Amino acid sequence: MPIIKPPFTLETARAKVKAAEDAWNSRDPERVALAYSENSEWRNRSQFITGREAIRAFLHQKWDKELDYRLTKELWAFTDNRISVRFEYEWHDATGNWFRSHGNEHWEFDDDGLMRRRDASINDIPMQESERRIF
Repeated sequence: MPIIKPPFTLETARAKVKAAEDAWNSRDPERVALAYSENSEWRNRSQFITGREAIRAFLHQKWDKELDYRLTKELWAFTDNRISVRFEYEWHDATGNWFRSHGNEHWEFDDDGLMRRRDASINDIPMQESERRIF
């Protein structure tokens, strides 16, 4: 699939969000990291991460902890080279405790369509496995 580049239209912004959702649901840090520029800057909760290699390492740790991760993303707004999304994902830890994580992300892309900035605010809510709604 070709990289979707800015400036975004409603159609291309939705496609960019869907591509991100599909990549993250693969739980493959190698695949996901390729969407980010070499010097991409992240704020993820209270962590600050810089560079594709650091992003890749972060994602390995994330999915070692967040088991059976499943995500849904929704386009919230977009402009020329920026997209905002709301998302939910569900996961459990190694002891079987389930969580639903809610959040918002703001994305900024370079001219090549790679994400150069990601700001994510995320809240985790404990839940029962029987309350899952994302499969």
